[in-house]
Amino acid sequence: MNRAQSIRAFDLFLRAERNASPHTRRAYLADVRQLFDSFAEGREREPAGVTSQEVKAWLAGLHRVRSPATLGRKLAAVRAFFRYLLREGEIANDPTAGLPAPKTPRRLPRPLAVDDCEVLMLSRLEGAEIGAKDRKRVRELRDRALVELLYGTGIRVGELVALDVRDLDAGLAEVRVTGKGRVERVVPIPRMAREALAAYLDERRRPGVLAEPLFTSLHRRRENAARPRRLGDRDVRRVLHERGREAGIAERVHPHRLRHSFATHLLDMGADLREIQELLGHASLSTTQKYTAVSAERLRQVYDDAHPRARRSKR
Repeated sequence: MNRAQSIRAFDLFLRAERNASPHTRRAYLADVRQLFDSFAEGREREPAGVTSQEVKAWLAGLHRVRSPATLGRKLAAVRAFFRYLLREGEIANDPTAGLPAPKTPRRLPRPLAVDDCEVLMLSRLEGAEIGAKDRKRVRELRDRALVELLYGTGIRVGELVALDVRDLDAGLAEVRVTGKGRVERVVPIPRMAREALAAYLDERRRPGVLAEPLFTSLHRRRENAARPRRLGDRDVRRVLHERGREAGIAERVHPHRLRHSFATHLLDMGADLREIQELLGHASLSTTQKYTAVSAERLRQVYDDAHPRARRSKR
């Protein structure tokens, strides 16, 4: 296969075998194309001719302008590409074999304080009439249900926006989520989130609603006004940013921060690490273990702020 054919085949592999999300596929394909575009102009290279030194030079050229995490993702993308071609017998050697991933600094998750999460969930409908069905009321019911579900279940923003109404099981108080790699899991919904969802869905009662997206825009799509538009990642981030600003939260509020807060607060309350792993949909326990370090840091902070011996040492 030539370069174009191999990239198309790799895209099909990512979609059909790896169950990669559209976002992951776009990023991986862009990284592979960037590698080929980095070769000297006029040198149309085929995958079989790429050498380990050329891959190293490409990564080295990006070192000053890209973070270690980004470089690690780019290496993972081209490594997956060449491993796929090696498996298919299209190349004899993998030029990424033995290349070490860039060392990334260890960054601990930064959860919100419990009080900040509580303020973020507060309803802004105190002044509205109970029976009013204006756009402002529906937006508030939607946004509060959205935030309650994110914080109450710890699901990813991509998982949230992919939900349909039928994915909720009100009787069992759970939601069926499709995570990374199209792996499904069932996550329990806490009481406050259930109540917020019930209030929001009560405004949307009509035939066929079960097949509709759970969280929708208030603006109908022009080409199909009968079917509501599904909220996207950016819409959710905008909702959280606005609610955080209105609540007076100094730190930036975004979907993954609520996920961090969910896991950290559960761990602080004594939840088992493996149970948190299952709720978050982590494939490896090592990914979940970073929250133990967060809790240890929080305990040290509490000690430094409250213990008499620690307070004296600061004077």
